[in-house]
Amino acid sequence: MTKIKETSTNFMNKQALTKDCLEVYASNIIGGQWTLAICCYLIDGKLRFGELKKCLPNITERMLTMQLRKLEENKIVQRTVYAEVPARVEYELTQIGYELKPIIKELKKWGEKHKVL
Repeated sequence: MTKIKETSTNFMNKQALTKDCLEVYASNIIGGQWTLAICCYLIDGKLRFGELKKCLPNITERMLTMQLRKLEENKIVQRTVYAEVPARVEYELTQIGYELKPIIKELKKWGEKHKVL
């Protein structure tokens, strides 16, 4: 993941678009291929890290961890750690995350309609 320098024109343009256009703001939060895929799998309920990894076999553990942290920071995903040995950690969508369900369904319909094989 490339980090944009905060002094760059690209960064300032992105900040301005995010501030002025709520659609850009929303797409910046759920826009990545992994982010949206994680949300799609969590719509059906809680999953552990290993279960998410099995759903997304091409994602690295590092990338999955980074994406889950980003989703937590944006209050889309909630991480619950259970006091067990070994520790059990589950991820689930928050109420805000579940509000994405109709949007994700519409994206699926759009994809089915416009997918070129």
